[in-house]
Amino acid sequence: MSTSLAWDERYRGGGFQFGEAPNDYLRAQSWRWRPGMSALCLGDGEGRNGVFLAEQGLDVTTLDWSGVGVEKARALAARRGVPLDARVGDAAAWAYPEASFDLIAWIYLHLPPADRHAAAQGCLRALKPGGLLVLECFSPAQEGRRSGGPKLPELLWSRAIAEAEFATLQTLELTEGAVHLDEGPRHQGLAEVVRGVWRR
Repeated sequence: MSTSLAWDERYRGGGFQFGEAPNDYLRAQSWRWRPGMSALCLGDGEGRNGVFLAEQGLDVTTLDWSGVGVEKARALAARRGVPLDARVGDAAAWAYPEASFDLIAWIYLHLPPADRHAAAQGCLRALKPGGLLVLECFSPAQEGRRSGGPKLPELLWSRAIAEAEFATLQTLELTEGAVHLDEGPRHQGLAEVVRGVWRR
């Protein structure tokens, strides 16, 4: 089964797999942007982060490779009464528009190394001067925990990987450590993550 079909099956399972509330770290950074800015949410699944940003008055594009997830994101946006440009696409192969976004949210998007690098390069092209990138992903210390995350070690992030991928950006924050997750049925409990904010 392809990855997109596997995620389609997960998202068909009823409810919201990661909840309807935004990621806590993304929400904590909201003082950094203002209404009218443009945002891109990568791997946004059922749309919780994109809808949150749209509710804050941002012009939001979300991207996910699950058509089922994207339809649920559109439905969530409609229910909340906010516009959302939700698209089906592969973050590693998407045609990132040049210097188009004030904010890019990379929340729990875990890709093979070559795809991760391609998506990171796309983000670097797509950020406007002064634009922000916010990331939260599982780290290698997450292996063996039941609070979420991929099973393949090569899909995990580390502080060193983040530093390498976004070396051309200004690092505003970068940490690696334990947090408590309460994000729907698939992200529950103590987890080991990398968190960061960068500016172009």
